[in-house]
Amino acid sequence: MSGPQAPAAVAEDTPRRRRVTVRGVVQGVGFRPYLYGLATELALAGHVTNTPEGVVVEVEGTASAVARFCDRIAAHAPPLARVESVHHREVPSAGGTGFTILASRTDGPARTLVSPDSATCADCLAELADPADRRYRHPFVNCTHCGPRFTIVTDVPYDRANTTMAGFAMCPDCAREYADPADRRFHAQPVACPACGPRLRLLVSRSEEVTGADPVTQARALLSDGAILAVKGLGGYHLACDATNQAAVALLRRRKARGDKPFALMARTADDVRHLVRLSPEERSLLEGRVRPVVLMRRCPHPSYAAGAPRPAEAVAPGSPDLGVMLPYTPLHHLLLGLPGNADGPRLLVMTSGNVSGEPIVTDDTEALERLAHLADAWLTHDRPIHVPCDDSVVRVCDGEPLVIRRSRGYAPLPVSLPLPVRPALAVGGDLKNAFCLGAGRRAWLSAHIGDMDDVGTQRAFERAAAQLESITGVRPETLVSDRHPGYRSVRWAARNAAHRPVVRVQHHHAHVAAAMAEHGLDGTRAVIGVAFDGTGHGDDGAVWGGEFLLADYDRFTRFGHLAYVPLPGGDAAVRRPYRMALAHLRAAGIGWSDDLACTAACPPDELRLLERQLERGLNCVPTSSMGRLFDAVSSLAGVCHRAGYEAQAAVELEGAALHALAEDTTAYAFALHTSEENRGGVVRADPAPVLAAIVGDLRAGVEPGIVAARFHRGVTALVHRICARARARHGLDTVALTGGVFANTLLSSACAATLREDGFTVLRHHLVPPNDGGLALGQLMVAARATPTD
Repeated sequence: MSGPQAPAAVAEDTPRRRRVTVRGVVQGVGFRPYLYGLATELALAGHVTNTPEGVVVEVEGTASAVARFCDRIAAHAPPLARVESVHHREVPSAGGTGFTILASRTDGPARTLVSPDSATCADCLAELADPADRRYRHPFVNCTHCGPRFTIVTDVPYDRANTTMAGFAMCPDCAREYADPADRRFHAQPVACPACGPRLRLLVSRSEEVTGADPVTQARALLSDGAILAVKGLGGYHLACDATNQAAVALLRRRKARGDKPFALMARTADDVRHLVRLSPEERSLLEGRVRPVVLMRRCPHPSYAAGAPRPAEAVAPGSPDLGVMLPYTPLHHLLLGLPGNADGPRLLVMTSGNVSGEPIVTDDTEALERLAHLADAWLTHDRPIHVPCDDSVVRVCDGEPLVIRRSRGYAPLPVSLPLPVRPALAVGGDLKNAFCLGAGRRAWLSAHIGDMDDVGTQRAFERAAAQLESITGVRPETLVSDRHPGYRSVRWAARNAAHRPVVRVQHHHAHVAAAMAEHGLDGTRAVIGVAFDGTGHGDDGAVWGGEFLLADYDRFTRFGHLAYVPLPGGDAAVRRPYRMALAHLRAAGIGWSDDLACTAACPPDELRLLERQLERGLNCVPTSSMGRLFDAVSSLAGVCHRAGYEAQAAVELEGAALHALAEDTTAYAFALHTSEENRGGVVRADPAPVLAAIVGDLRAGVEPGIVAARFHRGVTALVHRICARARARHGLDTVALTGGVFANTLLSSACAATLREDGFTVLRHHLVPPNDGGLALGQLMVAARATPTD
């Protein structure tokens, strides 16, 4: 036995050297310090550096120590790191002792990933609250485990010189921490302290700064007095006020012309809102995690207020079944809401995007003083620039799993892994809730939330964000992908910026289904039944689609069924005034507009007469199959909501009405199904006329609106099951993708998924990207990957 062992012993004593490339989110998260510590622990010589392709490290030592180093790289990575791959190869021995961190290399194309911004970690919070610490009450405390990343990066590799911290020279104390391998801030690029970091200021006009006291203390006093503050955050400005002050909240609502759209709240802790919402363990985990999104939670119908429990003003979220709550994610937020033991100032803040409704979030300081002047009483700002805007993410929990409504801060720019390789392409998304998608190979980078593209400022923000994402990913799009709607501004942008590149146009609802398939890793070799319900999407026949049952893979789709067409009278006017949609549906169902119906009473007499002539003559009445518009119609018909001050208000309030009545009744309204064999091979048409007749009958019999809402939800659930069952019987498909903005309704989503699963279907729902148009670009990218582009 001794003979065979001798060569192994010699090999173990012979120095080995490996070059290791680590790809993923490995810059700006303490990865080089982590590798430094690991190499030192194993007595390895070598060096590590950031490069555009990732972190590259060379280690030399005994064979066993080098092998242990490679094995442990991913297993014990820093908390913000996301290791996608570790590749290593033998290289010639170079000798030497000790391990060093080299200056970053800037040669070659970018292939690394930038970390999202991350909420303040526990260690930094402890320093923030410790009077003996030199960063006590420092609004910009951060380390390698937390703080700004994506919003301050100007280029890769991720070094201080390539961030908006480049203009802040480190003081000797910060420089010492930065260079100390044993320190938590070893090579933390945004490291700063009161002596050398960004400076906080409180302004009450463009030129008047409040001096003489701590800006945060003064800001808290202003908030307590009912003022509205513009507060500079990580990805843009917020507008903040005391959420318990009815007058302040109502004033902010008027100034922002927000209608009844709910405001987001920021609370000190999850326990501060536990009496207001039904807080599940999954929701608490989202609230308290590193991302810190706005979490939409069901309101308690009858909250009990113990002594000292904060009571939000009624104007915070009038008519909404949910409250959107987030916890502090920057040191400044923690200071504004008060550190432990500090009872002064508000405990609950309205924290809404700093913009005029319909415009992009403000990031520039000069612009904030101009554009927010009529909204804010004061500005709590600082001198660290924001390189890219990034709104708060919005998430809710459905059946114990996250459902992303808006994917932005904390998620962007993390990529989604793709089931198929794609050529370098930029998918521009839609016009509402715009987010674009940059893809190459098996990665897709979705942008942060951009907004509605009807505003010129939003279009400029789109262009800046696209340029920044291309810069940090190194992807140079060879193809552009857009919707088929001829009037979309995103479509026009793609046409203008093609620059001899092909443009692929993808049908709206096909893209929705493809997005659901992609995030679940389907390779497209087998089609799915796509149930795509939303408010509007350009159909191939020129109609407005939105109640669709598609048989789809990435290559193609077939329209298996849809909601029956009704006129959309006046386009956007019908969206803003749901009673118009109710009256259009009643007329299509052959039901008269009697005065005892709430939707008839809600329509002014002159408008009622004009609407009747408009529908008779078909003037400005594009046919629509939209399920979103049917929800609007039922909401008005039931007397729940007649005018929508924000997108989907009528549907949201109808869902809220149904919530409180589900246990009282089990009836479901029934749609009529018709199949026309000469109509594209037997497309199933779901006629809501029987549903509308039943609703009218129930209302005249005195049935409560909540019961009507619950019966309607059950009716739509039954419709989804019936048509999916027909598709399975006819085509042998048993996987259903539920997608489109209507499935942000968790009551409907949960019921449909449960019913389908009980019947043996596999159900795909969104978790990584929004079901609404915020996830559209991912589907566009996947469809375009299989399409033949044309100029």
